[in-house]
Amino acid sequence: MYDRFPRIGLRERTGQQDMSLDIADAYLNGRNAIIEAGVGIGKSFGYLIPGLLINRMSGQPVVIATSSIQLSEQIHKDLRIIGSRLGFNTVRAAVGKGMGQYACRQRAAELYRPEDTSGPLTALAGRIVNYEIDERADIKGGISDAEWSNVCVNDCSFERCHYRSSCRFYDMRAKINARAGEIDFIIVNQDLLIRDLIKKKEGTRGIISERPAMIIIDEAHNLESKVRDARTLEFTYRRSCRILDDVLQLLLKQSGDRSLFAGSKLIKNSLERIFKGIEGDLLRAAGQDTDRIKVPKPSGVPLDRVSRELKDLSLGLSVLTSRQEREIDDAFEALNGLIDLFAVLAGAEDNYLIWASRPLREATISICPKAISRFLKHTLFKGRTPVILTSATLCQGGDTLEEQYAYLAQSLGFTGEYMERQASPFDYQSHAMMYISDKVPYYRHDRREQYLEAAYAELVKLCNLTEGRTLVLFSAKEDMKYIHSRLGAEADGFQWELHMQQEGASQDGVIADFRRSKGVLLSTGVFWEGVNIEGSDLSQVIIFRLPFPVPADPIYEYKAESAANPLQEVFVPDMLLRLRQGTGRLIRSESDLGVLSILDSRLSAAARKDYRSRVLGTLPFKKVTEDFSVLEKFVRAKGIKRTV
Repeated sequence: MYDRFPRIGLRERTGQQDMSLDIADAYLNGRNAIIEAGVGIGKSFGYLIPGLLINRMSGQPVVIATSSIQLSEQIHKDLRIIGSRLGFNTVRAAVGKGMGQYACRQRAAELYRPEDTSGPLTALAGRIVNYEIDERADIKGGISDAEWSNVCVNDCSFERCHYRSSCRFYDMRAKINARAGEIDFIIVNQDLLIRDLIKKKEGTRGIISERPAMIIIDEAHNLESKVRDARTLEFTYRRSCRILDDVLQLLLKQSGDRSLFAGSKLIKNSLERIFKGIEGDLLRAAGQDTDRIKVPKPSGVPLDRVSRELKDLSLGLSVLTSRQEREIDDAFEALNGLIDLFAVLAGAEDNYLIWASRPLREATISICPKAISRFLKHTLFKGRTPVILTSATLCQGGDTLEEQYAYLAQSLGFTGEYMERQASPFDYQSHAMMYISDKVPYYRHDRREQYLEAAYAELVKLCNLTEGRTLVLFSAKEDMKYIHSRLGAEADGFQWELHMQQEGASQDGVIADFRRSKGVLLSTGVFWEGVNIEGSDLSQVIIFRLPFPVPADPIYEYKAESAANPLQEVFVPDMLLRLRQGTGRLIRSESDLGVLSILDSRLSAAARKDYRSRVLGTLPFKKVTEDFSVLEKFVRAKGIKRTV
C-alpha cells in the first residue's frame, strides 16, 4: 500500500507506516493495542489504510469511534479520499451521531402552530416539519441547548413513528446496525459506542453491528470521561414520571392489570417528596446551577417498598413479547436505572457516586458507577474483537512504554500491547517558544479580580506582540466572560478584532471569522482539542490557567480518596492530558511558527512546584523562557508578523 504513495501523489511518513503496521500486527494476532500518534504523522490515514484491508479480508465492518462530531465527519472525508486513491471504490460507510443531534418531526409537529406566529418555537418547528432541518448542524449560526432540547430526538418510538421514512436518525440507526456484508465502515462518536456496550452488557439489543472486524477508538484520551458521562444516569421528577408512564403503557397493553396504578402512585408520591427536598437543598447550598451537592438519605420515604414495586414492574417487562421489542428494551433499561437510584438512596448500593445539581434550572439527581475501568475491561478489552486506542496525547513521563501509558491504561482498564510512540515530525526546537509568565499572582477566590486584572494585562501585551492571531484557552467560562468584557472596552492599546465562543454556535463558523480577521479568539471546552488552524493565521496559543480538574467534583473526590498521592497520581496526570491537547493547537504543519504562552505562575521557576519538570518534560517545546524580552527577540528573529 505505502509503496504506491509516491505514484498517487501522497507523502510517505515513517510514523504513519509504523502505526499501520502495528495495527495490522494487532489484528493478525487478535490483540488490543494502544498507540500514541504525534501531531502531523497523518493519524487517520494510519488506521484507515489497515482498516480498508482488514474489511476487505474479513468481510466484516470496521468500527471507528471518535470524541466529536467534527472528527467523525473529517474521518468520513478522509476515508473517501484514501479509499479512492488506493482503489477501494465502493466503500460503504455510515456516520452515526447521538440522538440529541437529530431533529424529531413528531415532536416538532406537536409544537407547530402556524396560526401562532409569535410563538418562540413555531418557526423552528415549522422548518423541521417542512423538511428544512434534519440535524442540529443544519441550523446556520447555531442554536442554544435549551431551545434545541424541545425538538431533538429523545424517546424515539422507532417503528411506530409516522415520520420514520423521512427521519435521518431512524435511517442512521438502521445503517450502523446492518449485518456483516452490508456495511464496511461504521463511524460513530464514543458516546454511541459506549451506549452499545451498555446495552449488550445488559442483554438488550445493541445499537452497532455485531462482531465487527476491529474497533478503533480515536482521541482515546477522552474515553474515560465519555464512559462516565454515558454511565451517569440523570433523574428529574418529570423524567422519572415519564419512565413510569411508558412502562405502565406497555404492561397495560398486554395484561390490562389495573392494580399497577396503585404501585405507580406510591412511586410517584415518593419521587415528588425526594425531589422537593433536593430542590430546597440546592437553593440553600448551590451558588450556581452547575454546582454539585451531596445527596442525603431521604427521610419519610418508604425506599425499600418503592424498590420492590419497581422490581415487580421490571420483572413484568422482562417477560413481555411484542413487535415493539426496541421500545420494551429502552423502557426496561430506563426502569433499571430508577431501581439503581433507589438502591443508592437507600444505601444498599455502594458502587455508585451520587450528587444533585440544577442543569437547565431543574433539580436533577445523578448517579455514576465508581469502577469505570472494570466496565471497560469486561465489555471492550476482553471481547473477541481487537481494539485499537490512539490519540496524540496518551502518554506521561516514564522510562518504559508501560510507565508512559500507565495513567490512561489503568484508568481505562486496558489490557493489550503498548506500541512504540510515533513522535510528531514537526521542528519545535526551531519553530516555537514557550513563555511562562511570572507576573500573574496565584488564583485565589477571595482575590479573583486582582488575579484576572494581572492576567488581562499580560494577555494584552502578548496579543500585541503577535499582532492578534491568538487563540486563548480558558478552563472557566467566568474567566473568559470577564476578559471578554475588559477587551471589548478597547482600552489599554488592544486593537484586534475580538471573537468569543458562543453556546450552540458552529465551531467552523467561529474559526472562519477568526481566520478572516486575524484577531483574538477566546474559547473553552471543545476548542482545547480538534481545532486545526494551519499557517500564520494562528501564531500564538495562550493557556489562561493550567487545566487542573475541580477537586470538589464527586468523581475526582473519589479518585483522590483512592490515591496515596492525589496531586501526583490524579490531578497532575489529568491536567497534563488536557494541557497537551490545548498546546497541540499551535503547530499544525511543518512550516508553522508560533508562541505558546502560559499565564499561570505556578509553572514558573520561582514557584518551585514539583510538577514543573514533569510538565516541561512532557510538552514538546524545547525553548522555554520567563523573560518577555527574550520572547520578543524570538518573534522578531522568526518573522512572526501579520501579513495582509
